[in-house]
Amino acid sequence: MPCLAYLSLGSNVGDRRKNLREAIDRLKTLGQVLSVSSFYETEPVEVTQQPWFLNCAIALETAQSPSQLMRGILEIEREMGRLRVQKKGPRTIDIDILLFGDEIVSTTDLTVPHPAMAERRFVLEPLAEIADQVRHPVLKKTAGELLQNLPAGQIVHKAQTS
Repeated sequence: MPCLAYLSLGSNVGDRRKNLREAIDRLKTLGQVLSVSSFYETEPVEVTQQPWFLNCAIALETAQSPSQLMRGILEIEREMGRLRVQKKGPRTIDIDILLFGDEIVSTTDLTVPHPAMAERRFVLEPLAEIADQVRHPVLKKTAGELLQNLPAGQIVHKAQTS
């Protein structure tokens, strides 16, 4: 039975826009991409001494389980040259599962909903653009409500289109 998953994508190494577009194309092997947000320029969070990110969110309809989807995502990241040298450090591509229908997953390898999504403007701004009313199954708030509740800070703005 297909499920609607929401993913967050980010890149701050190399041609960021090209990296996001390539990742979106590759994700089509894991399901049907139903919508893609605008691209957003975002300042790094936590590890701040690194280049700014380009981020977006996508809606992906998939017949895979959350763990199967995560394995496919990790393979895409690996194929695109993602090196896990520094936690939260620079990366060619980063793909996170934000939501997977209304499922709640908590294993050693995967936590859904993404545990930090409600605190990250760079996640919520693009997500709210494509799915303002999608509800966080634990917090019981929509993406739009979570975005409105964020404190000031975390610079996020739509990137110039090209």
